[in-house]
Amino acid sequence: MTIANDLIKKVGEKKLHFSLLDPEDQTPKEAGKLAKLAEEAGSSAMMVGGSTLTSSMQVDKTVEAIKGNSKLPVILFPSGKKFLSKYADAIFFMSCLNSRNLGFLIREHVQGSLFIKQVDIEPISMGYLIVEPGMTAGKIGQVDLVNRDDLQTAVGYALATQYFGMKFFYLEAGSGAPEPVTNEMISAVKKNINIPLIVGGGIRSAKTAHEKALAGADIIVTGTTFEKDKNIEKTLREIIKAIEE
Repeated sequence: MTIANDLIKKVGEKKLHFSLLDPEDQTPKEAGKLAKLAEEAGSSAMMVGGSTLTSSMQVDKTVEAIKGNSKLPVILFPSGKKFLSKYADAIFFMSCLNSRNLGFLIREHVQGSLFIKQVDIEPISMGYLIVEPGMTAGKIGQVDLVNRDDLQTAVGYALATQYFGMKFFYLEAGSGAPEPVTNEMISAVKKNINIPLIVGGGIRSAKTAHEKALAGADIIVTGTTFEKDKNIEKTLREIIKAIEE
């Protein structure tokens, strides 16, 4: 079974949590330790990537360290073709739907696809929509941010993603966002699609994670908290428990 199909099967059984690590925010050794904690806490996958990456070597070393300390699937969450790693299990082959830059819509994908084929990383198609405030991801991605209250536009992007045949749809408020995607937007999107809905950005507590899962998110992604929380294992366990309740 592919990683994508395995995750889709699990989504049919319960809500999931993915842990996101930016290779620039800690050493590979620290990333390995964090991955072990994430697995023990109940996370279902490790995502590796960031909007401001500068070193492909750091990506490789981080992925290797994670795989050396955890059995969780490692899924690349790339900002461009330069930051792919042959050591990963899969890659979110994602189009930044509301970017004004063709590179983030399709051109980076064209240039990176041969590498993915050659090293046999599993591509997982995904529509990626950045919502206000967007943070660094919105700036780097050169996006026309979707207003937090513009439910109709969000639903339109989600349906387009599904109609294109993509396997996942991701609502992103941006790493470190002061507020996550609204419950109303999550609910509106989920009611109109039948592919898994991923929600990330600004989710720092078990209470918020529970609200987003209840609103309709199938998968919750946490990153900034994961990297900076000194009581990370406790926080992760609380968040994952809240998501699954």
